[in-house]
Amino acid sequence: MSSGFFEELKLRGLVHQVTDEDALTKQLNEESVKLYIGFDPTADSLHIGHLLPILTLRRFQQNGHVPIALVGGGTGMIGDPSFKDQERQLNTLDTVKNWSASIKDQLSRFIDFEDQKNPALVANNYDWLGEISLIEFLRDVGKNFTINYMMSKESVKRRIETGISYTEFAYQLLQAYDFLKLYETHGCLLQLGGSDQWGNITSGIELLRREKEVQGFGMTMPLITKADGTKFGKTEGNAVWLDAEKTSPYEFYQFWINTDDRDAVKFLKYFTFLSLTEIAAIEAEFTAAPEGRAAQKALAKEVTSLVHSPAAYEQAVHISEALFSGDIKGLTAEEIKQGFKDVPSYEVQTDESLNLVDLLIASGIEASKRQAREDIQNGAIYLNGERQTDLAYQLADSDKISGQFTVVRRGKKKYFLLNF
Repeated sequence: MSSGFFEELKLRGLVHQVTDEDALTKQLNEESVKLYIGFDPTADSLHIGHLLPILTLRRFQQNGHVPIALVGGGTGMIGDPSFKDQERQLNTLDTVKNWSASIKDQLSRFIDFEDQKNPALVANNYDWLGEISLIEFLRDVGKNFTINYMMSKESVKRRIETGISYTEFAYQLLQAYDFLKLYETHGCLLQLGGSDQWGNITSGIELLRREKEVQGFGMTMPLITKADGTKFGKTEGNAVWLDAEKTSPYEFYQFWINTDDRDAVKFLKYFTFLSLTEIAAIEAEFTAAPEGRAAQKALAKEVTSLVHSPAAYEQAVHISEALFSGDIKGLTAEEIKQGFKDVPSYEVQTDESLNLVDLLIASGIEASKRQAREDIQNGAIYLNGERQTDLAYQLADSDKISGQFTVVRRGKKKYFLLNF
């Protein structure tokens, strides 16, 4: 065990709230502690809002402790009301089971379930919540909590005014029961979560005290807010997923490289495994020359390499440089798919005219032949980054990247993709 481990967590800003810090620090310094975080399957992939807790589990494992990744196959059927404005949509059992399997697979990329010394563990709370009867649950769990205690939780208080169902009101008892079961089966003594989970975590500690007469511990990490006031984990209103099929490595890289200057160093401490000394050196360089974006570059490199791979990071950089320079022809078909995933596209049929003016009209890039001719003559049309001013130009095989794509740019920023 590393005696300075908990102190480093605090220096990185990862400790928001903790129960009995002195006792927990002593426990972490003296023995290998089993700890858990729950991940409710609300989609078929985790997103970067889950990244901080996942990486915190990894930090604990690297320091000799045993993380338990709890997939919420049972609680995912209910929905956590914590700091949500309205009731979650309930999903079917089959849907939640499929999502649970996907999440378990994703988690294995970050924490090591096959480590020889202290392998991480994975559990699914459907295994016990799916079997317990309502009468058992009310007798064994419900009797330990008063309504006053449950309503005192901030996450519940906020929803009482707008309305909360009994289903979601009981969620904190389900999470408390998870802690009890993980203690019984694995000797788990520590639960981690975001700061919105504090009420649920302390309920679990209370249940352990009442049922087992043992001291459990809880620690929350800060909920991440961006300096500009926008929600962390979203880009242009869409979630940034950890699944490359939902958010490409290039889009993922772009999210991090565009981090606000005010957040960049903080995020280096949160999301990378660079030492605090290394981060301090990057911060000094960044402070001296912010235009060089040293902090954002280090952040994008570390996180993209970690979540996807070093090769995916290199590919994302290559796409970015090609788009900046206009050297589109230097990209592969796969890189074209990533870099132009969200631009309008048009499927060119085999019998269609390959005359440039005709294609601009057919694809909807131009509204009329007059406008198409005018833009071509004015040098506003680019094929794969190269200006095209010939009104009679016919697209050739050399214009098709990997025989599949031609990137058309109109003006400075409007891109279109022709698929062959």
